[in-house]
Amino acid sequence: MQDQLRLKTDDDLPLRDEVFNTLRQAILTGELKPGERLMEIHLANRLGVSRTPVREAIRMLELEGLVTMIPRRGAEVAQITEQSLKDVLEVRRCLDALCAELACDRITEEQLLKLKDACGAFEQAVKKGDAREIAQKDVQLHDIILEATGNRRLIQIVNNLAEQMYRYRFEYIKDYTMHDRLIDEHRRLYTAIRDKDKETARNTAMIHIDNQMTSILRQLNLDRALK
Repeated sequence: MQDQLRLKTDDDLPLRDEVFNTLRQAILTGELKPGERLMEIHLANRLGVSRTPVREAIRMLELEGLVTMIPRRGAEVAQITEQSLKDVLEVRRCLDALCAELACDRITEEQLLKLKDACGAFEQAVKKGDAREIAQKDVQLHDIILEATGNRRLIQIVNNLAEQMYRYRFEYIKDYTMHDRLIDEHRRLYTAIRDKDKETARNTAMIHIDNQMTSILRQLNLDRALK
């Protein structure tokens, strides 16, 4: 367990939910790594709480698919498997393509300016080299495109995938060899939406996801080879 894990407090939430949010964020950002054991007493001591809210939080994480229970070992951070990766990214690929197409027709001048600024903010984050900030700026950029669709049901569906998607996105962003490609894809996506070029916007959005899948699968295979 890494030293930076700290309880994220919120006066409006019960302690169980505070622990849940803290552990979930740690899993999504890789502070708690796939296969890492989640020992109740160790987590309780680390977060300064009793074992009960930790136990309840782990059960909630299991329901979300972020934790698995292993016989005779207990709770572990769920592995990122090829099948789970493909399941999520296949859906997100179609949704992102639709978002890009709709944004071509519906984006406002204000949103377009925000999208341009978001591309710049992402590039600045890449220069700093902070993976968490890069991931956050990437999310913010795609959220602008999503919001530009004006389709409330589509926004709801994409947001329902957001937590799992963030985990895969973070793994991809940790591959620093892909950062220049990410910057280029964001620029092409912005230009296509600005020019209302639906075909290029749709294809760029799909390629964006395809490259993520290829990179993450390569990392998964490399991790297995090193074990």
